[in-house]
Amino acid sequence: MTRPLPTIGAALLVDDLETLAPWLIEGQRDVEIQDFISPSRLDGDWRVQVDRARSLLDGHTGRLGIHGPFIGFSIATPDPVIREAVKLRLRQGLDIAVALGATQMVVHSPYTTWSYNNLDKDSGARTRMIEYGHATMGDAVKQAEDHGITLVIENIEDKDPMDRLHLANSFNSDAVAVSIDTGHAHYAHGTTGAPPVDYFVTAAGDRLSHIHMQDADGYADRHWRPGMGTVNWHAVFAALATLPQSPHLVLELADNSQLRAGADWLIAQGLAR
Repeated sequence: MTRPLPTIGAALLVDDLETLAPWLIEGQRDVEIQDFISPSRLDGDWRVQVDRARSLLDGHTGRLGIHGPFIGFSIATPDPVIREAVKLRLRQGLDIAVALGATQMVVHSPYTTWSYNNLDKDSGARTRMIEYGHATMGDAVKQAEDHGITLVIENIEDKDPMDRLHLANSFNSDAVAVSIDTGHAHYAHGTTGAPPVDYFVTAAGDRLSHIHMQDADGYADRHWRPGMGTVNWHAVFAALATLPQSPHLVLELADNSQLRAGADWLIAQGLAR
């Protein structure tokens, strides 16, 4: 039996729903709302934007997520004072996800190129990173479990695709999984010697719940539409086809006016629908 092609959705702002909601609803595509990254939005009356999103997405029965807060912090901070601020931001993000009816929240990996080269230099450093992650995220994981939300840890500078997988698995919870940003992985491949993007997919395996799809050149975090860069999309989708699950697939572009064109390119390649 032939497996159906995956459906491409979009990561976007509520303003973008004014024009893109009919396309998203018609195809019941994955949606990720990204308005709640901003600290000013988190500290303001975010319920107005949630209500607007819910209204514009009326009739959407597809999968819905948000990009969680990340500006200025690590989810494995060693500083207990900063940790309290991070806990607040994660709690705010999850409160918004609950109000919106979202079942995923993206958070950023704490692993960097520096950590790749240094965590094994100092005895116990790798274990401490996991411990800091639990101290920072533990409350959020419990909140996510209580509301049926999955926190997905997105690669940012990750060179080893297994690092954030080990962090996710250490919680022993269905409320923590991993995300891949294809452009971030391609950047790491091109600049730090990380494996290519499809290796990130294979490494994540059945713990992969979400993908930010963007094209890039292996030099910078471009967020181009697919077809504009050098990501090997056929290899990426071949790797996806081996997985037992269907991760959320959302285009995350620098120019959201290109979202439909990006989806159309993947469809024309016979990779998605």
